[in-house]
Amino acid sequence: MRTCFLFPAQGAQYPGMARDLWERSQAVKDLFGIASEATGTDLRRLLFDGTDTDLRATDRTQIAVTLANLSAATVLGEHGVSGDGFAGFSLGEYSALHLAGVIGAADIFPIVKERGIAMEAASRASDTAEGRSGMAAVIGLAPERVEATIADLPAGSIFIANYSGARQVVLAGTAGGLRSAEAACKEAGARRFISLKVSGPFHSPLIRDAAERLAEALAGVSFADPVRPVYANVTGARVTSGSEARDLCVRQVVSSVRWTDEVAALQADRYERYLEVGPGQVLAGLLRGFPGRLRCEAAGTLEAIEAVAAAA
Repeated sequence: MRTCFLFPAQGAQYPGMARDLWERSQAVKDLFGIASEATGTDLRRLLFDGTDTDLRATDRTQIAVTLANLSAATVLGEHGVSGDGFAGFSLGEYSALHLAGVIGAADIFPIVKERGIAMEAASRASDTAEGRSGMAAVIGLAPERVEATIADLPAGSIFIANYSGARQVVLAGTAGGLRSAEAACKEAGARRFISLKVSGPFHSPLIRDAAERLAEALAGVSFADPVRPVYANVTGARVTSGSEARDLCVRQVVSSVRWTDEVAALQADRYERYLEVGPGQVLAGLLRGFPGRLRCEAAGTLEAIEAVAAAA
């Protein structure tokens, strides 16, 4: 059975995530040590004792979610479950690139730390007197309808960050842009407009400075050609080389996540089983909205992983 590992993004975090995996696996304990040393952060304390507020800051969240994702992948491997292909949503793409052999273990945690710092700084630079920039999900409108709706709003204040499904997109914008978009989208017939647990307007030109800083950081990092299939948010297609992967990592910061195209590519490549490897079940919920109501199994806790292994 062809299995695709899907890795969640920032926003999936919760206090105490991966504790059961750490208690179960010496390899996970070792991974926590590697990540803590590489980032200068006590990650066991952050993940297990940190509050929701502690975990929400971008410069910490990206390390924490990546660690939880890779901890789940490690325990899946110990239970005999491996991926034939990999994809990740936003930050989750870095976990996918690591499992596909593109980014080495020594590099991934410093990379996501730098990415988080850069995105946090650029996000705060995009704040206005009206409040913090951020993101919100629009539920119940087709993407093209949302595009038309926000086209009439002040230029540079609101962008489509994620094409999440047939009737769901995520917007990124300034505080004023998000307020205007909420009113406009509800008037256009949106069922819900939900503020997300993130601290900036990610995947939008509002954080262009972060992309420039990340490009400098990645210049000295080795990106290998994929040894197993891995798919990209920016293009929705398979990554063909390490050099392409590096370029896409930079572009991803300011480009829309084309998740609908990416899932279509996964379907075309005939994966039969999808596992959400990491905290939460956001991606499983998204996949149910695709043609054929794709089933994605949770695989982010010890209990869930044991159930997946038993059913294999």
